[in-house]
Amino acid sequence: MKLYIANATCSLAVQAVLNELGKDAELIHFDVFGKSTSNGDNFAEVNPLGYVPALAVNDKILTETVVVSAYLADQHPESGLIPQHGTFERVEHEQLLTFVATEIAQKHIPLMRKLLTEQGAAWTRDKLVTAYTTLDQRLADGRLYLTGDLFTVADAYVWATFWHERSGAEIGHLKHLMAFKARVEARPSVIKALADEAEVVALHDKRKAA
Repeated sequence: MKLYIANATCSLAVQAVLNELGKDAELIHFDVFGKSTSNGDNFAEVNPLGYVPALAVNDKILTETVVVSAYLADQHPESGLIPQHGTFERVEHEQLLTFVATEIAQKHIPLMRKLLTEQGAAWTRDKLVTAYTTLDQRLADGRLYLTGDLFTVADAYVWATFWHERSGAEIGHLKHLMAFKARVEARPSVIKALADEAEVVALHDKRKAA
């Protein structure tokens, strides 16, 4: 199993899920701007759309953070990382994942790449703050994670898209959300994800410089 990742992107969510499951995957770093990979693979052949994560498993390539994370969690229902198919809890979880994908992850990208007018950037930042505020309100009842007291795929995804400092969205005042962020970052699975990513990125950089 190979997982194609990029530095400080939502592929970290998939890494965290793998670590929660105690599963290993060969990590391959994709340089988004230089277009090279740490193992020499042509990423355009892996995912012609040019973005991560991409999971190579059983001679198939799976893409999209929501899909890859859910697939992995579904292989191990005992983990509690995602509700079972056919339940209302699963539908609610998928609703939350879609919300994160459309209202948070995708909203950051044009801001980080400075693709918007000043007016467009202000509107998009406001949308991001509104979305994060919605999550903060979910956490206001004292729950540890977004759907309760169990860590799920949704928590991994939200954590991996905390790009507010890079996009200029001010959310430091959302105390429940910031406490949630700290809890997630204290999890061994997340600590390992960050360390593993840093290692493979450093090796890739070293090879590019050689």
